[in-house]
Amino acid sequence: MGMRIGELAAKARVNPKTIRYYEDIGLLPAPPRTSTGYRQYADSDVERLEFILSAHSLGLALAEIKEILAFRDRGTYPCPYVLALIDTKVREIEARIEGLRRLTNDLKRLRKAAAAIPQEEIAAKARFCHIIENQQLLKLRERPLASSKRMPKTAL
Repeated sequence: MGMRIGELAAKARVNPKTIRYYEDIGLLPAPPRTSTGYRQYADSDVERLEFILSAHSLGLALAEIKEILAFRDRGTYPCPYVLALIDTKVREIEARIEGLRRLTNDLKRLRKAAAAIPQEEIAAKARFCHIIENQQLLKLRERPLASSKRMPKTAL
């Protein structure tokens, strides 16, 4: 006898709504039903659901996971596809990290520039917050990074 959706959810530590959603989008095959209409899952459904959750925790999108499962369902070895996905994810993550570094530096510069301006000078004219509304103006008031570098002591 198979297990019901609540049992599958407990074994995989997910909400039953997640299981239904995965069925709706084709990640999990529609299970057979009892004469009373209850879904009946097998141990293979637990394994498939655990795989989906594991792949999702690695940052793979559900559409990508669906494609991996489709490879396996067709009897094809999916690992070359997975390696290509991993390479793509690594590049995406590295690009996001670089973008976050730039954003961090921009925010630090904006903070420094905003702190140098008397708040009353602009604040009264702002519709919401002069720091955000005038961030381009604040950036213009800062010195370029190259001019703020100190000369080495040996050059003095």
